[in-house]
Amino acid sequence: MATSTADILIAGAGIGGLTAALALHARGIRATVLEAAEEIRPLGVGINIQPAAIAELTALGLGGELAATGIATREHLYVDHLGATLWNEPRGVAAGHPCPQYSIHRGDLQMMLLAAVRDRLGADAVRTGTRLTGFEHVDGGVRARVQGRGGADGPVLEAPVLVGADGLHSAVRAGLHPDGPPLSTGGVQMWRGLAELDGFLDGRTMIVASDEQATRLVAYPVSARHAERGKALLNWVCLVQDPTGGNPAGAGSPTLPGGIDDVLPHLAHWDFPWLDLREVLARSEHILRYPMVDREPLPRWGEGRVTLLGDAAHPMYPIGANGASQAVLDAAALAAELAAHGDPVTALDRYEAARRPATTAIVQANRDMDRAERAMVRRPDRDKTATLVAVTTRYRATVERRNASG
Repeated sequence: MATSTADILIAGAGIGGLTAALALHARGIRATVLEAAEEIRPLGVGINIQPAAIAELTALGLGGELAATGIATREHLYVDHLGATLWNEPRGVAAGHPCPQYSIHRGDLQMMLLAAVRDRLGADAVRTGTRLTGFEHVDGGVRARVQGRGGADGPVLEAPVLVGADGLHSAVRAGLHPDGPPLSTGGVQMWRGLAELDGFLDGRTMIVASDEQATRLVAYPVSARHAERGKALLNWVCLVQDPTGGNPAGAGSPTLPGGIDDVLPHLAHWDFPWLDLREVLARSEHILRYPMVDREPLPRWGEGRVTLLGDAAHPMYPIGANGASQAVLDAAALAAELAAHGDPVTALDRYEAARRPATTAIVQANRDMDRAERAMVRRPDRDKTATLVAVTTRYRATVERRNASG
């Protein structure tokens, strides 16, 4: 027996799915979010949200909470493995954007969005313990099949639109593209962690470091509340070349364990005068391990009244720190098109026409940046600086142009 609903169904209560629910609500369209996890907990580590996405979240009334939670990043500082400066680049407001770039704990942002959805749409707007298992088109809508807690069959839901925002291992994507491109590794293994320190540079700087083996380290503070206490909650990620690339099935999992002994050999010859990397590792309560993955972009995301959003649509390397931002921009565009067009099929076609070319270009730009960063490591510092300037300038121009057009 199908249960009819006038709501847009969104599979996945991550950053993209929750933002989509808020953006739809702001335009007078109600959504119900289906989340497989029985409890939504603040998992993950640090992420960056770029100014274009912050503008959308601010328009949804979250600007004050973002400022009270995250760090408005002022600068990217590029250094070698001994801490010598190669180049620095202003970010966010310092780079002339009207909105900041925020570095923030992914879990803090997700819980912020979740609270806003439940406050504005009601406590039942997010159904946890509800896993989408399949769907089909029916007259005037989509019929979705779900499993409840313990794997029991849940109600069959009918809705005018289904949005797959269910991440790297999306069930909606699998239903739309059963023979679509698999996750592919980038030949890089990543370890990530969070460490509470007594401080980190000026408190608003992100470092991007590399050595001659193409090992890279990115680190930045993510918590305004820690900063208020004179501390820094430092998010770090160590990227190491790995010909095997790791197991793509592990991508997207917040619980793949790593350890200090896994990371330290890659950083043993590093020596920053202003940061003790051994202390950073020792103070990291949990170290997580991920392969770096993306997928070949799809020639089409959706079909009829079903579409994709965020990582379900366009997983990308984290090199450009754009994955979450693109999910937010997807959500805003989706809501705008559904509000502007009475026919959902037309609306979803227009949404995809705007967002798919933009995100495809950014997936490719992230790959290009990764290759360029790894290729420059054996060059003299003078050449490294010139390469950094060229690569980051080209990447930034691509993203800003695509954000404006998509």
